Amino acid sequence: MGQTARDSQAQALLRQFRQLDALLAAGAHWWQVRPFHHRGYCWQGSHPQLCETLDALPDAELLSLQRDPVAAVRWLSPWIAEGGQLQALCALPRLSTREVSPPERLDHGIPGRKWQQILAFAGCLAPSSAPLLEWCAGKGHLGRLLAALDQRPVTSLEWQSRLCEEGETLARRLAIPMRFVHCDAFSSDASGWVRPGGHAVALHACGDLHTTLMQHWAENGGAQLALSPCCYHLIRSEEYVPMSQAGGMAAVRLGREDLQLPLQETVTAGAGVRRLRESELHWRLAFDELQREIRGEDHYLPVPNIRKSLLKGSFSEFARWAAARKELELPAVIDEQRWLARGLQRLRQVRRMELVTHVFRRPLELWLVLDRALFLCESGAQVELGEFCDRELTPRNILVLAKRH
Repeated sequence: MGQTARDSQAQALLRQFRQLDALLAAGAHWWQVRPFHHRGYCWQGSHPQLCETLDALPDAELLSLQRDPVAAVRWLSPWIAEGGQLQALCALPRLSTREVSPPERLDHGIPGRKWQQILAFAGCLAPSSAPLLEWCAGKGHLGRLLAALDQRPVTSLEWQSRLCEEGETLARRLAIPMRFVHCDAFSSDASGWVRPGGHAVALHACGDLHTTLMQHWAENGGAQLALSPCCYHLIRSEEYVPMSQAGGMAAVRLGREDLQLPLQETVTAGAGVRRLRESELHWRLAFDELQREIRGEDHYLPVPNIRKSLLKGSFSEFARWAAARKELELPAVIDEQRWLARGLQRLRQVRRMELVTHVFRRPLELWLVLDRALFLCESGAQVELGEFCDRELTPRNILVLAKRH
């Protein structure tokens, strides 16, 4: 691609970013809120009719709208008129694919959904014999497939030694040209593995892990990069620091908690996992009601992550565990029925508030991805964005392809 065409492509991405930025900033009062922290609807004062309509929404219709983002935008259009425009801005092309025919037994030990994601990701990459770096590789499933498909040497960088050992065993079993490097992606040594003129891939590397790869690739003069971002909130700073010049001048400003909004989608979770999440949220909200009364302070009190086994006991056991973490003294007898009922009412409202915030879930994710894409453009790369699979396979289905000649 010539310089003129590359500049035109970068300008198109910049226009898309600026449009999203303006709409997200104007609508920040809808999505830059914490439904979990509130005892009533966040917009009761500003939009009472919306809150009344949400409160009257039957559970079955709520569930249907949660599963259908287009229908949710339409339902909320009397209050959020920009929803349709946001959806249109978020429409990404499905990236062209090649036929992927892996050797038999290559998928041994890989969960079916994960294997389908790997196949879809690999199908969007042009065949190449160039050496390849697999960043944050785990057991090297993606790298193993690409090595087998294209007979290319693959270096898989992974910080957990056990996963390196298991990946080496899997590669040797099928005589696949791979080597594993036990290395912390945040260490100074990691940069040296991102070679000038090299190719690199990363499937669902979390937060600062994938942005670190991007920075090394840009600084070291990499030739090709393919990555699918994930877990945007896993950053080392409290505030999001934009990568691109356009991001630095954007109207939207994000804290770490804001970065969790794009991840609030459970289309890939099984029924058992969903029930467990719902139970945990119910109990956390019930405890929040209890702690407000005990402390005499009407403020949310965050509770640490829990072992899921704790949810197999009683709410009283959970409440005492949470209270101990916060150095609170609870009464000898906890009225479980009362607090669980209060928690259920809170849960009902939280889910309805989330219906509103989730209109902005994909737009915010694309804002973050475009910030990354524009950073790569600024480094002189030709950048293409698209979806590598259906959202039913994974909501984190955006692929960033960058190359330099």
